[in-house]
Amino acid sequence: MSMNNNDISYENEHVLVVDDEDIVREPISAMLEHLGFAVDTAGSGEEALEKFRNNSYSFLLTDIRMPGLDGLELIRIIKEKFPDICAIAMTGYTREYKYVETINAGATDFVNKPFGIEEIEAKVKRGIIERNIRQELNRLSITDALTGLYNQRHFYDRLNEETARAERQNHELALILLDLNDFKAYNDSFGHLAGDELLQKVGGVINSKMRQNVDSGYRYGGDEFAVMLIEADSTVAEMMSNRIQSGILEECNISASSGFAIFKKGLSSEALVGQADHKLYENKAQNKSEKPVAEKA
Repeated sequence: MSMNNNDISYENEHVLVVDDEDIVREPISAMLEHLGFAVDTAGSGEEALEKFRNNSYSFLLTDIRMPGLDGLELIRIIKEKFPDICAIAMTGYTREYKYVETINAGATDFVNKPFGIEEIEAKVKRGIIERNIRQELNRLSITDALTGLYNQRHFYDRLNEETARAERQNHELALILLDLNDFKAYNDSFGHLAGDELLQKVGGVINSKMRQNVDSGYRYGGDEFAVMLIEADSTVAEMMSNRIQSGILEECNISASSGFAIFKKGLSSEALVGQADHKLYENKAQNKSEKPVAEKA
């Protein structure tokens, strides 16, 4: 995996500059705007917290020594709520604050005032690159390499989160499980490479049929898949299940069985999977009586 400077776009970064002195804060803000960053400013730690409540930031650049809420405590609070935020601590009092203190507070880096545009750009750029690498490593750790869908580990993590949220907020949640019919026979007939190509195509179909940025798709097992539907009742679940099954048949030349379950208060994530799994195997038993020979996709 590589990450170079061409992957960085400053215009996608929203920076909050925090310093209690206008004479310091404004030139720093102007420097960052000159580099292409979107910049907001705050004159205190308390004002910065209020800005974070109403805006989305990717970078925090804060003075350490401020009256009231100081910079280190501000960084600690922000990092607890927004772990991916990049934070750089600024100070003109190098003898009072040590580099290790700022890093332990959660800062990405430390810079002494006064500083020039080249120095702050280098530190911000390094912070962005390190954050992007962390995010990419996290993405890879939860993604199935073959299909591009999420993997089984992330499925259970996300399902536990969503069932807890549905329980707490009375939100609707549906789960669809799908299983390719006669996939073993397909593999035996056409070979494992063809089988892998088929699974890739099925992953593409599932991804294309879901509501983007709402639902999520997973490779649940070898040729088993799951789709989590947020704010979806049985009507939506049935419609989505039929849409995915039809898409798989049309685009991959193989049929799929499916089953879905709807979350109800008091239902555990394991019980929700169990209900969908039971429906899936009911559907699979029905499909066994209709057994067309699969063609190579």
